This record gives sequence, structure tokens and C-alpha cells, in this order.
Amino acid sequence: MLLLEAITRAQQLRKELKYHNDLYYNQDAPEIDDFTYDKMMRELENLEAEFPELVTEDSPTQKVGGQAGEKFSPVTHTVKMESLHDSFSFDEIRDFDRKVREVIPSPRYVVEPKIDGLSVSVEYRNGVLSRASTRGDGNVGEDITDNILTIKSLPHRIKDAPAFLEVRGEVYMSFESFLSLTKRQEEKEEKTFKNPRNAAAGSLRQKDSRITAERGLDIFVFNIQQIEGKTLSSHESSLDYIRSLGIPTAFYKSFTDIDDVIEEIQKIGDNRGDYSFAIDGAVVKVDDFSAREELGSTAKFPRWAEAYKYPPEEKETTLLSVEINVGRTGVLTPVGIFEPVLLAGTTVSRATLHNIDFITEKGICVGDRVLIRKAGEIIPEVLSVVSHAENAEPFEFPKLCPSCSSPVLREEGEAAVRCTNTDCPAQLMRHLYHFVSRDAMDIDGLGPAVLEQLVEAGLVKSPADLYRLKFDDILKLENKKEKSANNLINALEKSKDNELYRLVYALGIRHIGLKAAQLLCEKFPTVEDIMSADADAVNSIDGFGGIMAESVVQYFSLDSTRKLIDELKGLGLKMTPSEKKNIGGVFKDKTFVLTGTLPTMSRKEASKLIEDNGGKTSSSVSKKTDYVLAGESAGSKLTKAQGLGITILSEEEFLNML
Repeated sequence: MLLLEAITRAQQLRKELKYHNDLYYNQDAPEIDDFTYDKMMRELENLEAEFPELVTEDSPTQKVGGQAGEKFSPVTHTVKMESLHDSFSFDEIRDFDRKVREVIPSPRYVVEPKIDGLSVSVEYRNGVLSRASTRGDGNVGEDITDNILTIKSLPHRIKDAPAFLEVRGEVYMSFESFLSLTKRQEEKEEKTFKNPRNAAAGSLRQKDSRITAERGLDIFVFNIQQIEGKTLSSHESSLDYIRSLGIPTAFYKSFTDIDDVIEEIQKIGDNRGDYSFAIDGAVVKVDDFSAREELGSTAKFPRWAEAYKYPPEEKETTLLSVEINVGRTGVLTPVGIFEPVLLAGTTVSRATLHNIDFITEKGICVGDRVLIRKAGEIIPEVLSVVSHAENAEPFEFPKLCPSCSSPVLREEGEAAVRCTNTDCPAQLMRHLYHFVSRDAMDIDGLGPAVLEQLVEAGLVKSPADLYRLKFDDILKLENKKEKSANNLINALEKSKDNELYRLVYALGIRHIGLKAAQLLCEKFPTVEDIMSADADAVNSIDGFGGIMAESVVQYFSLDSTRKLIDELKGLGLKMTPSEKKNIGGVFKDKTFVLTGTLPTMSRKEASKLIEDNGGKTSSSVSKKTDYVLAGESAGSKLTKAQGLGITILSEEEFLNML
């Protein structure tokens, strides 16, 4: 390759890798799989090796991809949290061994599974878990202590502990927890996480640790970063010691022969389908700590460790038919039914085909041979059509809803096709699931099984019917005793006093999540105020956009909505605001955005001061922002605020205003 070609290609790769780094590490929303990303990184590494003059300080090959976010306080790592160099063939593993033996003639290696999760540091002082942080860019991460404390398998206190212990581990989400979470997201028609790794990362970065606690996260610790009061000489003995303290680790074995190392890597890969957690490779580490010191590190990777990355498993199968499922908001989702095939340890016979555009772009026809794989080793997806069946014709979406036979509609600019009947039976069940869920009306005892019984018995045809239920109605249901019937009646009665925003969220308005419902009810304190608001008034809410505003106005203009609201009001549900906390103060009606690290207070403390004095906080800077409270290491939010001419406050100026 000529130098000019190499320069052009390197620039292109750097741009793409930085884009995908941000999606993967900072937004937990990757667009490509790890294997594709790793191949791009390897191509850039090879170019920079061939043309050393192309290496730049900010190249993705020279630094860890993530960075400390602005949600949490920054933590500077005393011991850098390095990344690992990847191998894609056993020849490369042998090459790693050769380089090690040039320095250490007779190395011992430890082989472990490479858990697909989020890398974290956990610190114990005198046996008490004192701090936890994300890797970030390897030098600075985020303080996530409150969220780490929700992981049940990780001890908060350890007996016979050293004076100080810092360990590094991988927070992950088991397949069981992931499937449970995505099922809940699908029932609410929320955007689902693509794989367990992103679900774990998104859950660990929640501001509210109660949400993290609900997600069922777990951890495997794989390294000691620092220790005071005890001397350890090898990696295997350090893992044994960690286990003895009750800290969870994955499995590991040691070897002196590289052929045995490769055999173990193959064995781990062959058993991927048997594990309860996702792995994307195996890690080979030099066992002896003094040998590691001799081998040292590059700017980004330790020379004493190597990761072997498994390629995603792909297989061909035949598309037998397409089913159409109807969601809570009437969206028709096509699901492919396949000839069963064993993939990543389990039998796959179904996979979502997403929407009409996905089917059209890939030219999918019933009877086609298609290539499928499991995204993140768990969610089946169709990659491409291998060959069309004879006389194949593209699948056509039904013009009538398969549940109620009403016409379906595709709105301009949307991929979704929707049923036009708001009383569609398929929508009813999913709507009821959402209405009674924890973040909505939170009616304990009304799970899917009970709701299905109520609907099948003809007792519930809308959310209002839930509040018409009598004790005897519930007692007639299968497996219902007097105590559980009483509890359900009491839970229904209690939910009538929920704050208005909970009811608004429970109604299941398109594009309106829990936070948006709260903002809507802050602006319009009664349901009558909301129903009479126009799109411009709703759009003026900080955090709202035109699509959200139109969705609110359209929903409350429907006769069926007004009928439901009247029914709920007549049944005693609260339609007026709770007592307002912020009735005045120096920050009345002012919106703040916080960024960076403040000298003497946390963001949580500053936010409370703002709210106690009549203001509110937002996570993003816009023209509606009044002030940006900026501390040390303020990032892009500060830059955007300066560009918009928004007043920037230091902590001292902020306190002076109070």
C-alpha cells in the first residue's frame, strides 16, 4: 500500500473507531458487534506498524476507548486499568508466547474466560467496601459505589482483610436476568438492550441505584490492583486468595505448555453455550508477578497478557413462516419462524424481523435460506438472505390487524405499522401490563397471569375496569384465596392516590416515558390543564421535542382517552397535583445543568439546593437552560453552553446567589 492510501485509510479507520468507541463505552448503544470492531482496530494497528509516521497520540490504538462521564464524580486510578491486546488466531497466541519467552524462558500461564461486561475497580479499606469506579479511559473513571453495593454476590465487608485492597473485575448480567429485563422492556414497548454487556453497562450507570438493584447484576473479580498488609507473588495465588475472602471469581487454570493453553482456549469456546453468562473470548496471563514487571507494558496494553477473541457463531436455516405480533401501542412486529438450528449452545427457531423496512432491505421471502447468529450470544438475529426459494415473493405486511381485523396504518417517516383500533384485544393485554407496572400505577398482585384470567373472564376490558373489581370477582379466579383477594382490592384502592404523573405514564402515551410524564405534570398540574394544552405549550417544556408534544396533544384529543379519563375520575383516581415542594425561592422557574467536579459539594447536594430553592435540573444543555454550574474538568456541556451564551456559574457564584 502506498503512503497516501495508508494515510487516507488510517484517517477513515480512526474516525469510525472513535465513533464506535463512544457508542460502546459511553452510550452503551453499539451499532456493530465486537468482532467487527476488533477487526477494524487490528487493521489500524497493522497500518501504523507498517507506517510508524501515521501514529498519533489520540489514535484509538494508543488509548482505552472509554472516558469518564458526567453523571458521576470522577475517580483517578492509582493503578492504570489497562486494556488487552486481541488475538484472532492460535498462530497469534503462539506469537505472544514466543515474545514472552524471549524475556522469560519458562513462563507459567493462567487461562480464564473473558467475561463480556463492564470493567470496574472495587476498593476495600479495613475490610469495608469503600469505593467502586468504572475503568473510563484507564486513568480516570466514574464513582459508582452506590450501584456496586446493589450486587448481592459481592461482599460489603470481608473478614481477615488486609488494610487496603483494590480489585478489578467485570460486572455482567446473566442470560436469565437479561431475558427477564428485555421481556419487561418489550412489554412496555421500550427500546431493548442489544446484549447482556450493554444491559450491564446501562444498568451500572443509572443515577438511581434502586433501578440498578432491580437489574440483577453480578460480578467476577479477576485481578488485584493494589494490596497493603499481604504479599502475593503470582496471579493464581492472588485469585485463590480473593476466593478465600468470599469475593467471586470465574474459573481459571494454569499451564506451562502453549499447546495446553490453546487446548484450554478451545475448550472454553466449545462450552460457551453452557455458561450462564456471556463471554467473548479467553485471556492468557503470565502467572508470576516479577515476570510481569520484566515484561512491562506498551502505551495501552500489558505485554504479559493476551486476549483470544472468539468469532460470532453463524449458521444457515430456512425461514418457514412469519408471525405478526401486536404490541401495546398497536405496533405490528414480524417474527420469523425458522427450521430449528443449534446456535451458541441453544436451539433457535424464532427471531424478530423488526419492521417492514428491515424485511424490504434484506429482501426476505418465506422459504428463503437465511444466515442467522446470536447477538451477544443470546438474541437471535437475521444477518442476510443466502438464497431465495424457488418462485419466492417478498413478504407483505397485512393490511388488517391479525388480532382485531381493523385497518393498519404506517405514518409518514416511521418504520412502524400500527393497528388503528385502540380497543384491539392484543393491545389491551399489553396496555394493562404497562398500566399496573411498578413505575406506573404499581398495583401489587396484578401480574400477567391474574390479568389474563380477568380478561378471559370478561371482567376487565379497559384499565378503568380494574377499579370496578369486587372482592367476589377476584375470589372466583383460579388459586385466589380471601387474603390475596383482600390484598389486591387494597392495592387497587391505594393506587388511586398515586401522583398524577404516575397515572399519565400508566396511560401509555407514545414517546412519553416516566421522566417526561413528570415534566408534563410539573408544567400542567391537573389533567384538565394537560387536556387543554396545545402543541406549542407542551413543546415549551425543557426536555420535550415536537414529536413528543404532538403525541401528547393527539392522545388527549381522542374521544376514547377523554372517556377513559372521565371513568377513572369517577372511580376516585387522583387527577390533581400533589402538594408542590418548590413554591418559590431564588431559583424559581430556573433550569440548571451541572457539569464537572465542584470544589466542596457533590452534584447531588447542589441539585438539592437548586430544587429546595425553586429551581430544577436538566441533564442536557439547550436554549431553555438558564444556568450551567461548572466545576473542574467540565466537558462538552460547558462548551455548548458557552456557544449558546448561557450564564456559567462557579460554585462560589452559585452559593453567593443563595
